[in-house]
Amino acid sequence: MHDPVARDPAPETRPPAATTPIHLDSHGETLLGLLHVPAGPGPHPLIVLLHGFPGNERNFDLAQALRRAGYAALVFHYRGSWGSGGSWAWRHVLEDSVHAVAAMRDSSAGHGIDPARVGLFGHSMGGFAALMTAAADPSIGAVASTSGFDVGAAAAACAADPAARAAYVRAFQDELRPLRGTSGEALVSELESAGQAWSLPTLAPRLTGRPVLLIGTARDEVTPVPVHHDPLVRAYQGRAELEHHVFETDHSLSDHRVTLARVVIDFFDRRLT
Repeated sequence: MHDPVARDPAPETRPPAATTPIHLDSHGETLLGLLHVPAGPGPHPLIVLLHGFPGNERNFDLAQALRRAGYAALVFHYRGSWGSGGSWAWRHVLEDSVHAVAAMRDSSAGHGIDPARVGLFGHSMGGFAALMTAAADPSIGAVASTSGFDVGAAAAACAADPAARAAYVRAFQDELRPLRGTSGEALVSELESAGQAWSLPTLAPRLTGRPVLLIGTARDEVTPVPVHHDPLVRAYQGRAELEHHVFETDHSLSDHRVTLARVVIDFFDRRLT
């Protein structure tokens, strides 16, 4: 039996796997991406992978494993990040995520993609974007969030405690080198303005009956489980077709990458039909 985590496709498979640079236009700016196309004739289901803030962990290992499992896997960079045009903002992340899904569907025939089978995977802030995007688009077949960052929870913490607010400003400011057009203060002000409109537990009604995978990380100081994972599990249980795990690992799942790949592939294999 083929194991996509540990084994490459048969060399005689045609057409062979390919890696294609992708340029997506979003609100007049060019987003840079990379599409991992699996071997075989397709059409292939598509997983759009959404990275976090600022995107140091971009989950290319997971994209490769998904490709070996038969999924086309897109990794792209939001406006103002890692060479993409424009400026970085929370709202731009959400807009660009929606646009990436639509653009790949529009060009699906040229890439051997099945536009009816599209799933989302997000890590950290990308988990926030994945859940928000899926909630707004019922045609998304399945969504997975790992170490998801609940922007609404961060907004509530900033409103309740000036010290917490200052800590977020400093933390965001320290991560700006791969980004442009923003600041720690601007990012905190934006999430404060959005408030509970960007709260992930409140998405539960819009995710009713939808396949959702939530993975929390127990040694995580960035998105601690009691704040960013457990409230989502409580809200989504009984509504979404929920699967959830807590792994004993850090924010980037540094020692759980194989486990992550197996769990995510198994989820999409069962749920993205």
